[in-house]
Amino acid sequence: MTETGPATGRAPPGMRIYAIGDLHGRKDLLDRMLRLVADDARLCGAARKLLVFLGDYVDRGPDSRAVVETVSAGPPPGSDWAGFRWVALAGNHEAMMQGFLEDPESVAVWLSGSNGGIATLQSYIGELPQPSGLRALQAALIKAVPPAHRRFLSSLTLSHEEGGYFFVHAGVRPGVPLAHQQRQDMLWIRGEFLGSAEDYGKLVVHGHTITTLPEERPNRIGIDTGAFFTGRLTALVAEGDWHGFLST
Repeated sequence: MTETGPATGRAPPGMRIYAIGDLHGRKDLLDRMLRLVADDARLCGAARKLLVFLGDYVDRGPDSRAVVETVSAGPPPGSDWAGFRWVALAGNHEAMMQGFLEDPESVAVWLSGSNGGIATLQSYIGELPQPSGLRALQAALIKAVPPAHRRFLSSLTLSHEEGGYFFVHAGVRPGVPLAHQQRQDMLWIRGEFLGSAEDYGKLVVHGHTITTLPEERPNRIGIDTGAFFTGRLTALVAEGDWHGFLST
């Protein structure tokens, strides 16, 4: 584990918090990280443990379906995960996938190379239908996505607050109270948030924007280290006023 000095956030007494960055279909890295989290939790002594997933479970990587299956299932049975609560947040890639299921013409950009929606389609469907027009792909995806996965995607929340931490996928808009943040910003914002030194009242933990290492600022911590591209998945670990990082 990489350790740092005291965080400006504070975890509730008796709780150890973990937050995992953008997964993008990398089930192999998720499995590895869950082992690291379980090993760390076994040694920490905290009675209560919280694991927050920061969204972007799908796209780009080869195993979006398996990632969704694992995250949606919640803590595995067994003593390693005793006392754990899992919270799954929405990312902009889940928003695009849901949009495609409802109206593919409105989010055809999801299938572009950079967004990686084709990888999610292949993960669920296998060989793509021919001809592979938008409506044909939508119909095949609707048929292939299990009802439990649809319910999971619909249940994802935009943010989670715990102690002195505010967890969100992309970030928040400066000048707007945390309680009044808008969905578009929480899923998509970059420049205005990343460049702001505003004190939000809580330490914002986010993904969405790739950095080589976790990016620590007095008002935010970014933990998207580009798992799909780099093979490096990062998790924040916080207890009391201390925090550190786990990395695959």
